[in-house]
Amino acid sequence: MTLRTIVMFIIIFGIVVISHELGHFLLAKAGGIHVVEFSVGMGPTILGFQKGSTKYSLKLLPIGGACLFEGEDGLNQEGDEPSPGAFPNANVWKRISTVAAGPIFNFILGFIIALAMVNMIVIRDPVATQVLEDGAAMEAGMQDGDRIISLNGERVYLYEEILLFNVLYRGGEVELVYERDGQRYTTAVTPKYSEEYGRYMLGFSNADYVELQGTDALRYAWYEMRYNVKNTYKSLGMLLSGQVSRRDVAGPVGIANMVGQTYEQARQYGWKDVLVNMMNITLMLTVNLGIINLLPIPALDGGRLVFLLLEVIRGKPIPPQKEGMVHFIGLMFFMILMVLIFFNDLANLFHI
Repeated sequence: MTLRTIVMFIIIFGIVVISHELGHFLLAKAGGIHVVEFSVGMGPTILGFQKGSTKYSLKLLPIGGACLFEGEDGLNQEGDEPSPGAFPNANVWKRISTVAAGPIFNFILGFIIALAMVNMIVIRDPVATQVLEDGAAMEAGMQDGDRIISLNGERVYLYEEILLFNVLYRGGEVELVYERDGQRYTTAVTPKYSEEYGRYMLGFSNADYVELQGTDALRYAWYEMRYNVKNTYKSLGMLLSGQVSRRDVAGPVGIANMVGQTYEQARQYGWKDVLVNMMNITLMLTVNLGIINLLPIPALDGGRLVFLLLEVIRGKPIPPQKEGMVHFIGLMFFMILMVLIFFNDLANLFHI
C-alpha cells in the first residue's frame, strides 16, 4: 500500500467523518448543549487545541470520530448536578435533533457529491437499447428501446440499478414492468447465467446516455443517492443472512486498498476519471455511515435515538447510568468487531 493511497484514504475518510461529527456539533451548539470535545480519529491525540470550552483533537487512528457532550451517558459528570449546558438538561427534542444530525449530514454530503458527480459522469437511463438474441428478455417478448419501469415491484431510475439487480439475483422469475410507445406492459423474465460475466443477466444492454437539461441534475443526483442507499441496505441484508463471505467484508484497511486499486485503474484515463472515482467512493462511504448509524444498536446514533424516543413516550428519561452502561457494552462490542475486521482486512490483503 503506497503513501499516496494512505493519504487519499485519510482525506476521503476524514471528509465523511467530519461531516458526520459536524452535524452533531452544529445542532448541539444551536441547542445550547456543551460540546466537551470534537475529535477526528480514534486512539491517542496527536494534535489538539482548546477554543472556548471545547477541545478540538486529531487522533492517531483514522477510523472514526466523536463529538462528546457534557453529561452524556451519565459517565462524565462532575459532581451530582451537571451544568445547564449538559446534554441531559437539554430539551428532549433538541437532544433528538443533535443525535440525528450526524447521519443527516452524511446524507446531505452525499447529495452534494452526487450533484457534482452527475455533471461529470455518463448517466444511463434504464432502457434496453439492445435486446440480446436468445436472451431472457427476448424470450419474454421485449424489444429494443423498451424502458424498464420496475423489477419485482421495485422502481428503477438508473441502468446501474439493473446491474445491481443482476449481481444480487438469487433465482426465480422476475416480474418486469416496461414501457413501449407510452404503454406499460408486465412480463415474467427468468435471467440466464452468463459464463462470460459470471452472473445471471436479464438479457439486454444499454447505451442510452442522458444529456442533462434544466433541473435534471437535481433529479439524477437524487437517483444516485437512492441507488447508493439501496445498495447499502441490500448489502447489509445479504451480510445478515449469510449470503456474503468474509472476503466481501472490508474495514478501513480493505477500503484503503480499494481506494488504491481504483486509483491505479482510473489514472490511465486522466485526473477527471480519478476525481470521479474518488467522489464515488466518498459517496458510498458517507451513505453507508449514515445508514449504519441509524440502526437501533447501542452506542450508535440509532441506539441513542431509541432511548430518546422511549423518553418521549414515557414522559421521563431512562436513568443515565443504565443507558450509559448499555451504550458502553455496545461500544465494547464494536471495538472487538473492529479488531476482527482489521485482521480480516489483513487476511484479504495477503490472500490468507
